[in-house]
Amino acid sequence: MERIAVISDIHGNMTALRAVLADIEARGITRIVNLGDLAGKGPDGDQVIDLCREVCEVNVRGNWDEALATVTDAAWATPVQERLGPERCAWLGSLPFAYDIAFGGRRIRLLHASPQGTFHRVFQRGDDGPKLAMFDTTEHTDPDFIPDVVGYGDIHTTYIRTFRDRILFNVGSVGNPLDLTLAAYAILESAGSAPSLSITIARVPYDIEAELRRARASGMSAYDEYAWELTTGQYRREMPAPATVAE
Repeated sequence: MERIAVISDIHGNMTALRAVLADIEARGITRIVNLGDLAGKGPDGDQVIDLCREVCEVNVRGNWDEALATVTDAAWATPVQERLGPERCAWLGSLPFAYDIAFGGRRIRLLHASPQGTFHRVFQRGDDGPKLAMFDTTEHTDPDFIPDVVGYGDIHTTYIRTFRDRILFNVGSVGNPLDLTLAAYAILESAGSAPSLSITIARVPYDIEAELRRARASGMSAYDEYAWELTTGQYRREMPAPATVAE
């Protein structure tokens, strides 16, 4: 039996990452692929990067990774870049766009967002056109590798969808899930001796209050938005506006 854990979108949340890594280890899984967005939002992007460099077989580049490696003088990016330092930011920019692998008798492409680019978002809901385009070959992908299974992150929402003989799945988010308030990752499993592939979404509880204490202690500027997302599983744009005091 061969298994690979696929994680994504840790976003500087070390508390969630440690819980997920403990779950992976308890299952006896030794191979880990990370689909990007290691830093940003949460307080500990530097520690997340260092740990993922140590334990992940492959790390691919997410949109936050690309931005943190290239953007200059941006109010949202500068504090994170200062925490990471130039070497980690350069490493984020050097990560590959995708990881292609033959596993379980299938041709699997793992990437952050879509073959159209790291900033091209494909949601679970809506027309099937963008989801079918996830199997396309583009300037960013290997033209000689045609996947029949694609896994991605980016949208922080887990799902598995089939299209005849093709499978599309989203691994969700370790550190910033926006469907349930549980860390998420995917497990790919193959019998090894014959073509077979199963995809399981694992949900892992972690100490959200402990993570928020770390965030408060860091003095991060967007603490309220971070706390909202971690405790509700809803995107910060859905956060109620602050009440105004009538004069």
